[in-house]
Order: sequence, then structure tokens, then C-alpha cells
Amino acid sequence: MSENRRETAAAPAATTASTALRAQLDSLTTEAFRPELAEIDRLPTPEIVRIMNAEDATVPAAVAAQAEPIAAAVDAIAERMARGGRLVYAGAGTAGRLGVLDASECPPTFNTDPDQVVGLIAGGPGALLKAVEGAEDSRELAAADLTALALTADDTVVGVSASGRTPYAVGAVEFARTRGALTVGLSCNAGSALAAAAEHGIEVVVGPELLTGSTRLKAGTAQKLVLNLISTVTMIRLGKTYGNLMVDVRASNEKLRARSRRILALATGAPDAEIEAALTATGGEVKDAVLVLLGGVDGPEAARLLAGAQGHLRAALAEAAQVRTP
Repeated sequence: MSENRRETAAAPAATTASTALRAQLDSLTTEAFRPELAEIDRLPTPEIVRIMNAEDATVPAAVAAQAEPIAAAVDAIAERMARGGRLVYAGAGTAGRLGVLDASECPPTFNTDPDQVVGLIAGGPGALLKAVEGAEDSRELAAADLTALALTADDTVVGVSASGRTPYAVGAVEFARTRGALTVGLSCNAGSALAAAAEHGIEVVVGPELLTGSTRLKAGTAQKLVLNLISTVTMIRLGKTYGNLMVDVRASNEKLRARSRRILALATGAPDAEIEAALTATGGEVKDAVLVLLGGVDGPEAARLLAGAQGHLRAALAEAAQVRTP
């Protein structure tokens, strides 16, 4: 077939695909047009700010409506991570960037290994700063990215997509299921392909955006809130906190070192001199230092008790109390 004939044959196919995609977008709540805002650009700036702020205020209620599916996903994730599994976020554009953000904040907050919570964005790290055209349309790219991680049945893959149709996110979940990994689909449309593909579907329906189709707005805020819930509550379940104190914080800068000492003071009520001694005895490990101060053990014993309790401080404290009891 000549070049001209190939181009002629390809054109109707491309048009058909474009028409089908447009029809699909027309059916999505996140893409809906709001005629009442058609002249928002004519309003005074304070009024636009008030309208947008009022829109954002509706997001927490939409997240709250999904509390049970979120909790079910968290319990399943924590169970796998307790066996050594990883938490992997996979998304494109804003969704991918939010996943990478959440993953990158786990090591300093919860002292996790950098490979324990992973964020994948379609197009790779370069897509964090600049859009990589076409990357989000590839299921194969998602499969390749997960293959590179040597995904196992103990891992969890959370596909994130506002529309719930992004091929990269859906493909990531579909591939993860073939490897026996736990799968979660987070979207902002009801009846999404992403939720249908995953074992745990979370659909936070925030409604049409202030700017038609700009899902970095309410949908992005909703995704950020849900990712906060997934990672934070999972880490609580894994014993990474003591009450609401971040006892697994990694003190990698002056602010975090000061926070570590404040956490110890709040957890134990010990004076500064005792706090410094406990940190010295435990090599700066806050959780171990709490056990030294409250459990009356030395540094090595604190480490042993925590290892035996899989890192759960309350269980280690209970064990220390039993050892002390005649």
C-alpha cells in the first residue's frame, strides 16, 4: 500500500477513536460543563476566590462518603505490608504527581525504606516537571514500570485517576492482578473502569470542576486527601506511631531533631537530660528511646523488644512491663 493510501486509511480510524473518546469524556462527571459559571471571568476577583473556596469545601464530604471502602483498603494494605510488601501508587499527570509526593514523604515521616512506598508516574521522573505526551495512554508502559519493580503477591498497587479511565492507571491495576498483588482503584467518577478493575474501588465523586475538566482542582484535592488517609492510617496500623505521635520520625535535619525531642517529652514527660541520655543510648531512634524511658530498659533491650513486637511500641511496652513484674 502506498504512503498516501496508508494515511487515508488511518485518518478515519483516528477520527473514530477521537469521537469515541469525546463521547466517553462527555459522560464523565469530572468533565461536565457548568453553565452557571460561564461568565466567571467577568466577576470581581474576591467573588471568584469565594466561589472557588466554596467549591473546595465540598470535597471532604465526598471523601467521607467513601470512608468504609477506604478503611477496607487500608486494612488489606497493612496486612500485606506487615508481611514485607510494598505500597505502589501509579498514575498520570496530577494523579501521578500526588502519588509520588505521598510516597516521598513516608521515609522522613515514618522512617520507611525508600523502596517500601513507591510512586510511579506515567513517563517517568521527568513527567513530574513536564508533561510526557502520550505516556498516560499506555497500558504497556504501566506493565513495564511494574515489571521493573519485580512486583510480588505481597505488594499493593493503587491506581489513581480522576476520570477513572486513564489507560496507564487501569493498566497498572490489571497487570498487578496478574501478579497476585492487592489492587486499589482511586477515581472521582462513579462506575469507573479503574474501580471495576481493582479489588478495592474508591470513587470520590466531587462533581464538575470550576474550570471544565481541570481535575487538578477538586478531584486533585480529593485524591490528596485519600492518599493521606491510605498512607497515614496504614502506618498507624503498622505501629509507626504511638498515639498521635510520630515516634518513627527520621531526624534528618535540625527541625526534625527538635521535633524528635518534643515527641519524647510529650510521650514520656521526661526532663531534657533524660531524653538526651535515652537518644544517646538508642542511636537517636525515637521509638526505642520512648521504650527506654517508659519501659525502664537499656538501648539494646529496647531494640530487641521492638523487633519481637514487629515495631509496635505498645506491645513492646507491655512485654517490658511483664519482664519487670516479679
